Amino acid sequence: MSKIALVVGASGIAGSNLAEQLIADGWKTYGLARRPNLEIEHLNPIAADLLNIDSLKLGLADIKPSHVYITTWMRNDTEAENIRVNSMMVRNLLNVLSVQKSVEHVALVTGLKHYLGPFEAYAKEGFLPETPLREEHPRLNIENFYYAQEDEVYAAAERDGFTWSIHRPHTVIGKAVGNAMNLGTTLAVYATICKETGRKFKWPGSAAQWNGLSDVTDAKVLAKQLIWASTTKEAKNEAFNVVNGDVFRWSRLWFRIADYFKIDAIGFEGNIEPLEIAMKNDADIWKNISQKFGLKEDDINRLASAWHTDLDLGRPIEVMTDMSKSREKGFLVYHNTEKAFYNLFDTLKKDKLIP
Repeated sequence: MSKIALVVGASGIAGSNLAEQLIADGWKTYGLARRPNLEIEHLNPIAADLLNIDSLKLGLADIKPSHVYITTWMRNDTEAENIRVNSMMVRNLLNVLSVQKSVEHVALVTGLKHYLGPFEAYAKEGFLPETPLREEHPRLNIENFYYAQEDEVYAAAERDGFTWSIHRPHTVIGKAVGNAMNLGTTLAVYATICKETGRKFKWPGSAAQWNGLSDVTDAKVLAKQLIWASTTKEAKNEAFNVVNGDVFRWSRLWFRIADYFKIDAIGFEGNIEPLEIAMKNDADIWKNISQKFGLKEDDINRLASAWHTDLDLGRPIEVMTDMSKSREKGFLVYHNTEKAFYNLFDTLKKDKLIP
């Protein structure tokens, strides 16, 4: 079997970690992005705009991938616009690749908004599914750009004859700069600011998230599942949840993260106190921290996504995902979540993104 991978969104958390794993496994790997990732050794960068057919035709003219991994999306002001733009991105890509007649498998990364609803109705009353979340849960009767992306993959698969897989991670933990959703790095930046200013590391979310069980997805676990599903006969044409395999409570982990940064923490005190509000005036503070410690990124918005962290930590229910489906088919990768956070923080330090 030829092993030529096209990673779409290779500069994000999921895409960059996937590209590194594919290369380590011996795949010839191309990474497509508007601003290509030039930091990964042996990754072949492609600069292209998924919303521009001519740009895609030019960038992909000489590429004949056997496996396509779609790990990117674009945030818009409304869900209707999310649907229009993100379905167009998938449709344009697969239409251009259709001409090459080389694609054997397409893997699409979505997430738990498949079960919890889009940002506009994210895990609100009336949209609270039974947990643990299972792949067989029906689609919500509401607009959702994940459904639109899936439908583009299904339609192209029927037309072109390739197999597919859908991957639904919980919050993804991993290193990336400039991506839209990054809870791990957001908490690292917030903790760093707390340490530098003497502020308390204050829990921003809900009682349900503070007290309930949670899980997350290490980007390396997601990468391994993507490769597994795209190369395993039993996993073809299936949707899979993907998390680390353990569960935790924020009521413990929050203080453990504070201990890592050697700062004082405050837990849930009766009200949601959004991180986006707590960090709204921290841009200049971060610039000063960056200058003081010689960090590589002085724009806080390239590292922290407080709005998304607030959505995750403010849910009115505990959120866990069931991994039985992929386990039964042979995917047995596991990663300790607490160590995943510490490994991320160590990497951010090593790469001079936090002090």
